[in-house]
Amino acid sequence: MSGHHNPVHEITENERQIFQYLIRPDDSYDEHGVYWADMPIGKRIKFVTNYDNAEAKRELVGIGRMAKADPLSPIGYYFRNMVLPGAGLGLEGYVLFSIGNLTPMFAAEGAFQTCWSTYKICNENWIAAVTYLEIIGIIVGQIMVGILGDWLGRRWGLIQDAIIMFLGLIMLTASWGTTQNGWVICYAWSLFFYGIGVGGEYPMTATSGMENAVGSGKISTKEDRLHRGRKVTSAFLMQGWGQFFNQVLLILLLIIFHHGSGNAPYSQVAVQWTFRVSFAIPAVGTLWLVYYRTYKMRSASKQLNAAKKKSKVTGYDTQSLKLTFSYFGPRLIATAGGWYANDVFFYGNKLFQSVFITAIIGKTTSLMPNWLYNLVNIGVSLAGYYLASFLIDNKLYGRKNMQIVGFLMDFIFFVVPAFDYHYYSTTGIHAFQAMYFLSSFFNQFGPNAVTFLVAAEVYPTPIRATAHGFSAAFGKLGALTAAVLYSYITTQQKFYVVPWFGLMGVILTVLFLPDTTGLDLKEQERRWQYIRAGREEDYHGVAVHPKHLSLYERFRGVGKHYDADLDYKQKIQEMRAEWESNESRRYAEKAGEDDEAFDDSLYSSGVSTYFERTSQRPMMTNNEKVSDETANSV
Repeated sequence: MSGHHNPVHEITENERQIFQYLIRPDDSYDEHGVYWADMPIGKRIKFVTNYDNAEAKRELVGIGRMAKADPLSPIGYYFRNMVLPGAGLGLEGYVLFSIGNLTPMFAAEGAFQTCWSTYKICNENWIAAVTYLEIIGIIVGQIMVGILGDWLGRRWGLIQDAIIMFLGLIMLTASWGTTQNGWVICYAWSLFFYGIGVGGEYPMTATSGMENAVGSGKISTKEDRLHRGRKVTSAFLMQGWGQFFNQVLLILLLIIFHHGSGNAPYSQVAVQWTFRVSFAIPAVGTLWLVYYRTYKMRSASKQLNAAKKKSKVTGYDTQSLKLTFSYFGPRLIATAGGWYANDVFFYGNKLFQSVFITAIIGKTTSLMPNWLYNLVNIGVSLAGYYLASFLIDNKLYGRKNMQIVGFLMDFIFFVVPAFDYHYYSTTGIHAFQAMYFLSSFFNQFGPNAVTFLVAAEVYPTPIRATAHGFSAAFGKLGALTAAVLYSYITTQQKFYVVPWFGLMGVILTVLFLPDTTGLDLKEQERRWQYIRAGREEDYHGVAVHPKHLSLYERFRGVGKHYDADLDYKQKIQEMRAEWESNESRRYAEKAGEDDEAFDDSLYSSGVSTYFERTSQRPMMTNNEKVSDETANSV
C-alpha cells in the first residue's frame, strides 16, 4: 500500500457514510462511531438491547413472511441451516450415548448376564475396554482429522468422517464372534473404528459451520457478528437430539421384540434384534450424509483456501501452527483445560446416572424406569442446549459469562450433596433429583456448548481445525479420567471428586479465555495477518480490545495498541491497497498478461470513486508503462 495518501482526504459526506457502513457497521458502533464495548455500561446495555430487539423483530417478521408464502418453509429453513450442518454430531450422539444404554441391557436378567454382569465367560477387562476404546478412538479422530482438515480441506474431512462412521455402523450392526468374549472384542474394536469418524466430526463441524457463517467476501457480514455462535451451537445441539431419538427408539424396539413388554427377564433374541436394528437405522442416515457432503458441500473449504492463498501456503501451514503456540498458547490452556473439566462432568453425569436413578426409585430388574428417567434428563439437557444457542451471541452475556456460570452452577449442584450424601439420597431425594437435572441443564447451557464453539473461534483459520481437534481430544481425556476413576471409587466419593473440576473450569475460563462475543471473525483474521507478517504492534483494531482479550492477555499488555481512530484510517489505507491491486489485475487481464480473476464487486461504486479521485496517478497497463518510459527517454 502507498503511504502517501491521506485516507480521509477530501472525503464527501456520501463517501464518509459508505466508509462508516463498511468499517463501522451499526450493529457494533453507534452513530458517533463508538464501538459497543467502549460505551459506558448504561449506554452499552441500551445500545445492545435496542439492536437485539430490533434484530429479533426483523427475524420474526421474516419467519412470518416465509410461513405466509409457504407454511412449511420455516421448517425447511431450520432443517437446511441447523439440522444438516449438525447431522454428523446427531449421529454421534445417537450411537455413542447408546453404549451407556446398551451395556445394562446386555447385563440384564435373561440376556447376557454371564458375560456382561458376572464375567463368567467373558474377560472383565474387555468389557471395560468397550468404553475405553470408544473414547480412545474419538481422541485419535479428533487429532488426526483436525490436522488433515487444515491440510487437505474441510470438505475432505467431512466426507471421510461420514464414510468412517458408515463403515463403523456396519461393523457394529454385524459384530459377533465364535464366543461371547469374541463378540465383546469385535464390538469394542468396532466402536474404536466408529469413534475415529466421530472424533473428526468435532473439528470439522465446528470449523465448517463457523466459516460458512462468516461468508467468503472481503467485507464481513452482519450474520457473522450477530449469529455466528447460534449457527455453530445449533449444529452442536443435534448431539442432544441424537441422544433423544436413540433413547426413544431403544424403548420402542425392546417393546416390539420383547412381545410388547419392557420388563425383565429379556430373551437373548430380543436383545440381539434391539441392538442390531438400533445401529442399522442410523447407518442408512449416515450413507445419505456421505452423498450430501460429497455433492452438496463443495465450497466447505473456501475460507481455508482463501487464507492459504493470502499467506502463499500450500499444504499444511506449519508457520501458523508455530505462531499460534507462541501467541495463543494460553488460549489452548483455556480451551483444552476447560473442555477437560467439562467432560469429567458431562460423561461423569452419564456414568453414574443409573446409581442416581436407583437412589430415587430403588432397585429394579426392568430397564424401562432407567431409560424413561434418562429421557427426562435428555429433555432437560435439550432445554439447556437451546437456551445456550439463543443467548450465546448476546453481548451482555455471551460465551465467557455463560461458561463461567455453567461451571459454577455445576460445582454448586455437585458439592452440596457431596457432604451430606446420606440425607440427599434418602430423605432429601427430591432436592437431589432437582440438583441432578439442574446440573444437566447448566452443563449444556454453559461449558458443553461454549467449549465446542470457542475451541475453533479463538484461533486463526489455517490451524483452526487442528486447535479444535487438540482441545477436544484433551477434553476426551476428561471422559477417560471419569470412566477409569469411577470404577475404583464409591458413589459418595464421586461427589467428593467431581465438583472441583467445575471450580477448575471457572478459574481457567476467567484467566485464559478471551470473550469473542460480538467480535467480527474477519477482524480476528486481519489481526492474524499482521502477526504472521511480524507486525503485531501495527495492528490497532477491536481484536485487541480489552473486552475481547483474556485476563492473562490484558496483563501482558496485548491490548495496549488498541486505537479506534488510528485503526479507522488504517482500514481505509488497506482498502485502497486492495482496490489498487484489483485495478492492476483488471488492466493486466485486459492486456492478456494475467490469468487470475479479479473481484469486480470488491467495493461499492462510491468507494471506488473516492479512491480514483484521490489516487496520485492513474492505473496503467504494462504496455502503457513501456510507452510512457520510451517517450520519456526520447
